Amino acid sequence: MTNKKQHTSSLHEKPGVSQPESISSKAVNQVQKYRKTQPSSKELIDGILSKNISALSRAITLVESTNVNHLAKANEVITACLPHANQSVRIGITGVPGVGKSTFIESFGKYLTSLGKKVAVLAVDPSSTISHGSILGDKTRMEELVKDPNAFIRPSASGETLGGVARKTREAITLCEAAGFDTILIETVGVGQSETAVHGMVDFFLLLKISGAGDELQGIKRGIMEMADAIIINKADGDNIKKANLAKAEFSRALHLFPAKKSGWIPTTATCSAITHEGIPEVWETILKFIELTKGNNYFFEKRKEQNQYWMLETINEQLKTNFYNHPEIQNLLDSTKKAVQNNELSPFAAAQLLLEKYRA
Repeated sequence: MTNKKQHTSSLHEKPGVSQPESISSKAVNQVQKYRKTQPSSKELIDGILSKNISALSRAITLVESTNVNHLAKANEVITACLPHANQSVRIGITGVPGVGKSTFIESFGKYLTSLGKKVAVLAVDPSSTISHGSILGDKTRMEELVKDPNAFIRPSASGETLGGVARKTREAITLCEAAGFDTILIETVGVGQSETAVHGMVDFFLLLKISGAGDELQGIKRGIMEMADAIIINKADGDNIKKANLAKAEFSRALHLFPAKKSGWIPTTATCSAITHEGIPEVWETILKFIELTKGNNYFFEKRKEQNQYWMLETINEQLKTNFYNHPEIQNLLDSTKKAVQNNELSPFAAAQLLLEKYRA
């Protein structure tokens, strides 16, 4: 008898047919070559105004860049796009994690595109305070909307910015409007007492809630509730319909405790299901009523003027901070000053004053 060769491992794989290349090497070379080519300001501007999505995406990447060398080019693109902006309805959508923001936005966005609207979704993902990275998985959660030719989804990392929006969300709105998108949806990270920045850049502020999560008891607290123009109880389907209606009644009563809004609008509450699409058309009808009222009493335009002024001041603050940390003298002193503070050789306040004086010198 012949001795059969013994295999040292049970995980033995028989030789098979080699798999063909899953990615064309020619396509890879073309993509790499294109990425190395930096488009000029004019090319980006012309691309945006001709509704080229690639140009829009690259322009947003440019304005989000923290590289000081990109600032002048980014400002040139934004300035050229400004005359073509301000023609959209800006809607902020917020809610606690798990409330179904992404699912709601997909259902709502698909409904809007079915009406002939061009929808841009600016989704903000939270950044890790440890690794400083973000998943940026909103496109994955909006499988249908991402394939819609009349929709554009742009996830951005929140970075170190507080308020649930990315550092350059305001500029991204301008670029999307110049590219012809007439409805801008801004999805924030989640709800918190500091998450108010989104309210300063949208026309309509939509707060999503769910029933049975204890949120009803939070209704009397001032904060995010005060800013809401509408409260929508999501996931009102199946066995949850009764609970959703009870939550709607609780929030309706809570809204009466807040002072009247300057806009003259009375905030509304409603239920909807992003899965069955029940209540989605009514959300859009509510927003249209709000726009009609606020444009009629001129609040819509006055609010946008105030927002422009607010973001001018915010941009000054951001630029001063960037200039401070990029100053050569500050970069040389910062590490040693930090160590002095850590070792109690210098108080934090004295250290800050020292660095500021060096910056002004």
